[in-house]
Amino acid sequence: MKKPSGDNGAPEPRLYRVVAERVQQLIQEEQLAPGARLPAERELSAKLSVSRASLREALIALELGGVVEVRGGSGVYVCEQPLPAEVPETGPGPFEVLAARRLIESEIAAIAAKVATAAQVDAILRAVEDMERHHEDRASNEQADRNFHLAIARATGNTAFVGVIEYLWNNRGSLWHKLKEHYQTEELRLETLPDHRKILEAIAARDPAGARHAMRAHLERVTRTFSRG
Repeated sequence: MKKPSGDNGAPEPRLYRVVAERVQQLIQEEQLAPGARLPAERELSAKLSVSRASLREALIALELGGVVEVRGGSGVYVCEQPLPAEVPETGPGPFEVLAARRLIESEIAAIAAKVATAAQVDAILRAVEDMERHHEDRASNEQADRNFHLAIARATGNTAFVGVIEYLWNNRGSLWHKLKEHYQTEELRLETLPDHRKILEAIAARDPAGARHAMRAHLERVTRTFSRG
């Protein structure tokens, strides 16, 4: 089979790496000295013709690479180091993972609402209660959140779905955690508690459409917060 023109078999570079390289070029072209502040997100995304979500992923990748420093409430500053620096490869970007989760987990929740056993609904309930109980303990809350999403996948009776959720969860790597560190608010954490309850209630009520909608709304809320702040 003939390869498409220009296809050398190499994978396409991830968008956040492309945007990160463009940010580095801008730093060089505008001769921004170490310690200088980059333009505001809105201005920078317009200048580069990219979404704020893609820009945020790129800035976080550059922060992990030691190129810039993201200071909450202040802005993004050039670090005290020579340019250019290598942008680290950190796997799928956070918004790639969230997009996949919105599509896949919404359907998984709908299937769980159709076929979950009483014991499986109880397992989802325990995970919700653990999230609520450990709200102030970030590590325990995160583990309970993971257990919640896996419990829903298990409730479908399909082990392939469980594997997919584990894969997506495990791809919440350094880029995700740094993004979360900068942009997850206490307001978002409080709003996601009733989100999880709504998903549970729809599954327990055998309401596939309601479960699908509740899961999608939950993940859309997270996406909005991380992309817009």
